[in-house]
Amino acid sequence: MSSPDLIDLRCFEAAIRTGSISAAARELGVSQQAVSARLRSLERLVGITLIQRSPSGVAPTPAGDALLAWAREVLAAAAKLDEGIASLAGHAGRSVTIGASQTVAAHLLPGWLLELRRAQLAAGRSPSETALRTANSTEIVAAVRAGELDLGFIESPDVPAGLGSAVVGRDRMVCAVAPDHAWAERDRVSLGEVAAVPLVTREVGSGTRAAFETAVRQLESGSAAPAHALTPALVLATEAAVRSAVAEGVAPAVLSELTVRDDVRLGRIVALPFAPDPLERPFTAVWRGSARDLAGPRRELVALASHRR
Repeated sequence: MSSPDLIDLRCFEAAIRTGSISAAARELGVSQQAVSARLRSLERLVGITLIQRSPSGVAPTPAGDALLAWAREVLAAAAKLDEGIASLAGHAGRSVTIGASQTVAAHLLPGWLLELRRAQLAAGRSPSETALRTANSTEIVAAVRAGELDLGFIESPDVPAGLGSAVVGRDRMVCAVAPDHAWAERDRVSLGEVAAVPLVTREVGSGTRAAFETAVRQLESGSAAPAHALTPALVLATEAAVRSAVAEGVAPAVLSELTVRDDVRLGRIVALPFAPDPLERPFTAVWRGSARDLAGPRRELVALASHRR
């Protein structure tokens, strides 16, 4: 039996992941009829029904689930081959699409990319072309799974299943309050007392919010967090907006110490460390495949970020 070609496998993986032939077609930039034809061709080649079709979309059969896992391994290997060939030729290859959650994107990634460029030039190689995207941690993970990003950096405490990952650093969180807040004269706060007040937070899916809520649940010994800890005073989409709300006295917030340094220096915000135990979270690189599938400029960038801890 002949093996399926990469186009068949890309169509199959996209259809299952998106749950829709039309969505897969939009993602791949082809017609819906072309994706349907590829799926029928794949099923004829394998000799087994791989996809269940219904008015609500498509879903894999048990055989389709098995093939999907193998198909993803093949597609990840193909991407690794592309990068390897480009590196052997001494070229940067295609543009590397990198995504990062907001703290990493604003405070760390620019420096990492500058160092990567310097290292490549010092080695006599052309610098890699990079395309950047900023989103929250959940959205970055989804985009990596979908093949929209070659590499992602997230701030959430949980490592996503089914992706390659490496911790590249750790981040300390602080409680940010306005200068006239009742806590502003203190030198520290406890996690329990911060969890007892409504906060200004980022949206669900933010690594900053997830890190705090995970710590609160752990404080409660695995029980549900107090209702007020999960019902914020105000939800905002960016860390800049959260900082502004804190400075205006809306409510405290739990933020990365990286993001509040300038506000603290200018006297707009007071940053209180957590005690007796600090509140930290990892910065994690994620990609499709396993450790051996990380190659080329992606591997260089992850290694560089890890050395900058």
